Amino acid sequence: MSGFYGDRLRAAADMVSGGDVDIITGDYLAELTMYILHKARQRDPDGGYATTFLTQMEQVLGTCLDRGIRIVANAGGLNPAGLATRLGALSERLGLHPRIAFADGDDVLDILPELQRAGHEIRHLDNGRPLADLEVEPITANAYLGAWPIARALQAGSDVVVTGRVTDASLVVGPAAWWHGWGDEDWDRLAGGVIAGHLLECGTQVTGGNFSFLGDITDRRYPGYPIAEISEDGSSVITKPGDTGGLVSVDTVTAQLLYEIGAPAYGGPDVTTWFDTVSVTPVGPNRVRVAGARGTAPTGQVKVAINYSGGYRNTMALALTAPDIEQKAAHAESLLWERVGGKESFDAAEALLVRSDHPDPATQADATSHLVFTVKDTDPKKVGRSFSNAVLELVLGSYAGVYATTPPSSESAYGVYWPALIPALAVTPRLVLDDGSVELMPLPRGDAAAAAAPPVHPAVVPAPPEAGEVVIVPLGEVAGTRSGDKGGNANIGVWTRTDAEYEWLYGYLTAGRLRELLPEIAQLEVRRYELPNVRALNFIVVGILGDGVASSTRPDAQAKGLGEFLRSRPVPLPAALLRESTAAGDHGE
Repeated sequence: MSGFYGDRLRAAADMVSGGDVDIITGDYLAELTMYILHKARQRDPDGGYATTFLTQMEQVLGTCLDRGIRIVANAGGLNPAGLATRLGALSERLGLHPRIAFADGDDVLDILPELQRAGHEIRHLDNGRPLADLEVEPITANAYLGAWPIARALQAGSDVVVTGRVTDASLVVGPAAWWHGWGDEDWDRLAGGVIAGHLLECGTQVTGGNFSFLGDITDRRYPGYPIAEISEDGSSVITKPGDTGGLVSVDTVTAQLLYEIGAPAYGGPDVTTWFDTVSVTPVGPNRVRVAGARGTAPTGQVKVAINYSGGYRNTMALALTAPDIEQKAAHAESLLWERVGGKESFDAAEALLVRSDHPDPATQADATSHLVFTVKDTDPKKVGRSFSNAVLELVLGSYAGVYATTPPSSESAYGVYWPALIPALAVTPRLVLDDGSVELMPLPRGDAAAAAAPPVHPAVVPAPPEAGEVVIVPLGEVAGTRSGDKGGNANIGVWTRTDAEYEWLYGYLTAGRLRELLPEIAQLEVRRYELPNVRALNFIVVGILGDGVASSTRPDAQAKGLGEFLRSRPVPLPAALLRESTAAGDHGE
């Protein structure tokens, strides 16, 4: 019923009215969301949760109680207790009497100094810096908790369970573990639940949303929200309600499987899930079976999302119309930095020329590009209206045809994301049931050695270099992609639809070749991982998003379009392979 804070409000109502479901879940939290909720709680000390959840519950709570549908959501954000109280008040106003439980204990901000004194350096997962290097204090720190408090709440008869920061997949693993009676060492079953949860966590992204092969989707209505039918063995069938738009296919499921993952060993508080063990097969119209997930013990460490205030920023943009766009941009830059005391007068400053002009344009819009100025500083006055005004002053004194495309703006605060690991034993999840009783549910101790034992896969033999005809075509002719943010990194999942295509991709698309195809990452570290069961490669581009989404100055701050840009790049493809791909016509189904 939610893939992010701000997703479609009617999603819960659509699922309850159109889907044959036992439990509805909603994921409201992302790395950026925790910072947003912190700012909300500064304005209202009783807030800090996803308020849209209450709107959705007003629409569906009565029906869910009548039909026995349970509700599980991480909408509690920074204040699960506050959300549970508000939901209780809403229920009373509606004349309803749900049993509401909440889980917290994820807030570890106060114990960070204690952990550091005990020798835990809380190093940044990407750059290895210890937290002690920060010259500012963290403002939020939330550990990614697991599924067992949710399972226990449902076992105790709760109708609604709200949580703070749990792993996205825990919202599905918890209900599945309760329903099937899984134990805490049923690693393969739990791993299957993690896979199902990962596929559902972004809502319609698995039912045709943000999908590379748009031509596959013949029903262009808004995609229906996904349903996972989870079996006792941990396998699942992904589908959607009847008479809804979108598509569930091997390709839509594969795309979401690759979304925002890293190495195949996907660490979690309850189980380590090996994404490269999963198989995906069609079992009917809009029905795809996901099976074979292998799990090993958790590592004994849990991820913690730390945010701190980075200062203030401001962004202004000017339009440039051909001809001489590059010369005009350089002139405007020179004038602006002179007026504001130089780029070095800010903590960070940049000018990005976004080229969107076309040769021989038919319209003025086709001849236009944009020059985007961004400045950051701990002093809000330096990046506030004085900076906006300096940009606007260029309108009458810089290059021909200049006009602004952003209004004069004030400074805005931004956060910086710091991902790290802390010992699982340092975190104590807490479950509060509707009768006020409290249960402490420590995380599994974990076993780092057992967690690291990888499954064995048959080797993939890359296709030999093609001696025949080669054609230059966009990579997207034979490959789909799904990309997104992983803190300051980006992931790009790339998959093909046939074994022959994958053999070619496996040999061709190395980390070095990816740098060649995407020149802007030429100097960055790139890591490649293989998922042969779904004919996929996953790449991590280290540092492309700087300090994370909230502070990134890239136009695509979450790297959502990076994969599609890769698909647009020309590659030398064996002509026979292209003919085979075109002849298949069903995208591997």
